[in-house]
Amino acid sequence: MQKPIIIAISGASGSGKSLFTQNLSLKLGQSSKDILLLQEDHYYKAQDHISIEERAKTNYDHPDAFEHDLLADHLAQLLNNEIIDYPAYCYKTHTRLSECEKIEQAPIIIIEGIMLLTQVQLFDYFDLKVFVDTAPDVCLMRRMLRDTQERGRTIESVAKQYETTVKPMYHKFIEPSKNFADLIVPHGGENHLAVDVVSAFLLNSQNGSLIND
Repeated sequence: MQKPIIIAISGASGSGKSLFTQNLSLKLGQSSKDILLLQEDHYYKAQDHISIEERAKTNYDHPDAFEHDLLADHLAQLLNNEIIDYPAYCYKTHTRLSECEKIEQAPIIIIEGIMLLTQVQLFDYFDLKVFVDTAPDVCLMRRMLRDTQERGRTIESVAKQYETTVKPMYHKFIEPSKNFADLIVPHGGENHLAVDVVSAFLLNSQNGSLIND
């Protein structure tokens, strides 16, 4: 049985990880069943046991906010051709939803998230580690647009969170984690040369030893 190729795409919130992933998928030109996209955000810890007021105080830009052990288990299961219960997360209630999605492996698995390269226990699952490197002020503008338009946040709350947790956690955890990347991508998701490099790696790997038992 062929072994899936797993790529981790990390970087700051608003760095362009999702755009890079979209452009990579378009470049590969494969059907949706050939590429499985996973989000680290789905692995935020469940917080049903505390009030919504307490949930709002959680530092969501710290590695401890995620259940990375569950993510590691799911990657192992996918590599073993098992079906996983992919969790869903609600940003408005700050906890997981009760329903999960049944997901099976694909030849290419792309997972994106801000803390992926801070978790050494995940590295053995990654065939390629990519860090999307974008200027912090650009990330902030993108985050403000996303959070106000898609997550029901106010500009004031986004700015406060940026100053209290996002910015300091970026410098403490995310920025240093790029030292573990195999490829650092400047200029965000619109770096088409980097998209070409990663797509070439994937296509060569599909025809090479990575997918052979």
